[in-house]
Formats: sequence, C-alpha cells, structure tokens
Amino acid sequence: MVVEVLRLGHRGDRDKRISTHVALTARALGADKIIFTVEDEHVENSVKKVVESWGGNFKFVVEKHWRKYIKEFKKRGVVIHLTMYGANINEMMPEIRELSRDKDILVVVGAEKVPKEVYELADYNISVGNQPHSEVAALAIFLDRLFEGKTLYRDFEDAKIKIIPSNKGKVVIRENQK
Repeated sequence: MVVEVLRLGHRGDRDKRISTHVALTARALGADKIIFTVEDEHVENSVKKVVESWGGNFKFVVEKHWRKYIKEFKKRGVVIHLTMYGANINEMMPEIRELSRDKDILVVVGAEKVPKEVYELADYNISVGNQPHSEVAALAIFLDRLFEGKTLYRDFEDAKIKIIPSNKGKVVIRENQK
C-alpha cells in the first residue's frame, strides 16, 4: 500500500507553517508522498531538507489539477477526505484498513474551505471528531490509526540524524558519530 496526502489549497504566508507541519506529519507517520496544489518553494525546501537529514524516500510534488489527480487516483486506490463533517473514524477505520491491503490510499486535507466536489469525489469522508480542530491533528490521528501505531517505531533509511528514545535527556546520533 502506498499512502499519499493531498494538501488541498495553501494560502502563501498565512499557511507556510501549518502546511509544513502537514507535510512533516505525513512523512513521520507513514505517508509516502505529499501533493500540494499550490507551489511554495519555502515549504518544499523545508520538507526536502528534513528528508535529506532525517532519511526516507518521502516525496514532495505539486499538482495544480487536483480534480484530475483525484479522479486518476481512484482508478488504483481509495480517496479519503478528512473533515469534521464525515463518518466517525472509529467506526470506519476497520473497513478502511481492510481496503488498504489491496489498494493505495489518497488522504485529502484542506487548507481552506473545501469545495463540495471533494466530498463527492471521496470514497470516504472521515471525521476525527466533530469539533473544529487542526488538519495536522486529524492527519496524525488518521495515519496513526491506519498503521496501528507501528510508524512510531520505524527507522528511516539514509538518516543522517537519529533520535534514540530516552526517558532522561536527549540522545542524538549524527552521521559523523556512527
């Protein structure tokens, strides 16, 4: 299974930090790729620097024609839109996890008001609670549930920096220390 995250919309300076966090959360919790619908060199460079230092094969791409992308993706996978108006994640996750055995997943998270068409194109509109909250939090909870917490223990190939879990202090291994 390949997991991609489509960041629908991005409002320049206003969203730089939150969009970067969406991408970093996607990477850290198991997604293979982030797709932005708007170019932002700052966010793209930030993500690429993290991948270079912390490892992995996470990809950052820009796709301005999101409708076409979603429609094409549906031919090979399942489209899941995270929204506070959707079906409850707890009730739907067993079905989604079962589907993910044979199909790729595209997770759609919005930056601004999401067009009605996204709700219609999505195979699942999933809520992580029905209260206003961050798309970063929704994505984190969704990916953690999808992968059943296993991504918290993964090692990234080619990492130049690695954190060793420790209850006291910071244990950091850098490539030149190996």
